[in-house]
Amino acid sequence: MNINAAFPSQYLKAADLDGQPQDVTITKVEMEPVGREKQMKAVVYFEGWDKGVVLNKTNATAISKIASTWETDEWAGVTVTLFPTFVEFGGEQTEAIRIRAPKKGKVAAAKVVSDEKVPF
Repeated sequence: MNINAAFPSQYLKAADLDGQPQDVTITKVEMEPVGREKQMKAVVYFEGWDKGVVLNKTNATAISKIASTWETDEWAGVTVTLFPTFVEFGGEQTEAIRIRAPKKGKVAAAKVVSDEKVPF
């Protein structure tokens, strides 16, 4: 038995990616109570996935650059790549999900909604 099956999570974990990058299309971003203290955090959801990714600043910034907007309401339809990696957290190495633009040849469907300048 895989130990991750014994302790299922409400949100996507790096182990859910089976060690492989996954190209996914964003469907929505919602604010939800997360963790023991039920702190409100942004969670991004994807086509074909029941679970979402709780956003941290690193992943939110990555999506903002790919989508060319800081407005999460405008991220639906944007394609990104989820990939597992190791990061330092609390002085220890732990597996995490990170987000990047799809490799060349893949289309990141960013919506053009205005001529606003994006602060990148």
